[in-house]
Amino acid sequence: MIDEIVSLLEKHEKWRGSECINLIPSENIMSPTVRTLLSSEVGQRYTSSDKFYMGTRFIDEMEHQGEELAKQVFGAEYSSLRPLSGHIADLIVLASFTKPNDTITCVAPKDGGYPGIWDEGIPSFLRLKNVGLPFMKENMNIDVRKAEELIRKKKPRILVFGASFFLFPHPVGELAEVAHEVGAHVCYDGSHVLGLIAGTQFQNPLRDGASLLFGSTHKSLFGPQGGIILADKEHGEVIEKKIYPALVDNAHWNRIAALAVALAEMKEFGETYARQVVKNAQALAEALADSGLPVACAKLGFTQSHQVLLDYDGYERDRAVAKKLEQANIIADCGVRLGVCELTRRGMKHREMQRVAEFIKRVIKDSERPQKVKSEVSRFAEQFQEIQYCFK
Repeated sequence: MIDEIVSLLEKHEKWRGSECINLIPSENIMSPTVRTLLSSEVGQRYTSSDKFYMGTRFIDEMEHQGEELAKQVFGAEYSSLRPLSGHIADLIVLASFTKPNDTITCVAPKDGGYPGIWDEGIPSFLRLKNVGLPFMKENMNIDVRKAEELIRKKKPRILVFGASFFLFPHPVGELAEVAHEVGAHVCYDGSHVLGLIAGTQFQNPLRDGASLLFGSTHKSLFGPQGGIILADKEHGEVIEKKIYPALVDNAHWNRIAALAVALAEMKEFGETYARQVVKNAQALAEALADSGLPVACAKLGFTQSHQVLLDYDGYERDRAVAKKLEQANIIADCGVRLGVCELTRRGMKHREMQRVAEFIKRVIKDSERPQKVKSEVSRFAEQFQEIQYCFK
């Protein structure tokens, strides 16, 4: 049984690590140092805010340094690396600033919002009411005028910016003032774009009027899987009182060590990395559009993030496209969002984006046999195995 498990892992690593083009926008690749720290000795240790455990002085200092790095990278007054995922970060924030029957407003899943904070997600347990922000599908963004009217009418307890399908900055500055007028906490789920925010290539929600920025640490931010919360001082004090022991106990200190190093990498290399990510996404989108594929938001320049969206009509069609790409070792999700973070960190640039677009065109538009394209994809992917934008 052990041999079978190890064999499966080895097969997966060989296939996904060196033979595939990974375009899943919610994934990235860690540096060798960050990956090594995930298997470090602290992975079997405890520490706690109430100092119940002895022998933790090095772990505690490591966490403190990671928190300081996070505050520097994101321009925050408070940070916590303890959430075990972006979803848990959402839970912590919603649980800390709402009570049953409060209303929250965010982008609905039908418009590309995150299902985890919609009706069947966290709000169902906290007994919160959801109201979807008015959305313009043609622009893949919030309708500011209608959103202002909605906020004044519904008076939500929390306004959440951010989405799963996330091409352009959201109108934080335009809507934060009216949200504050009705007493709403302005939040930003940056799960997908944290690396671009850290690299100063997207928007700065905390500067634009949000009090809380939170999300996953493994998408455009190239850390281990996990979560993070950043906030102003006032909201941070509330989070700090709520997070332990109610919502997080063992925070997996090997993960926090790995995240701290990823934040150090982001501080050093983040701007260069994030700039290349956006350039690559735009280059891929343009090349796909030139190939005759239906890329969303052409009139707006396709994207300002790490994502490119192929605009097919309906989930079944999207799933069929993703399945066909997988047969050619091109890995996408069933929304046909194409993310370039991992390709960028592997050292790919404009020329490689054109090559990736060509592979996709051959499979989807030209209906070339996926197995034929697969061999070329594998040879191409094998050339990009050294991770960039990290300490050597």
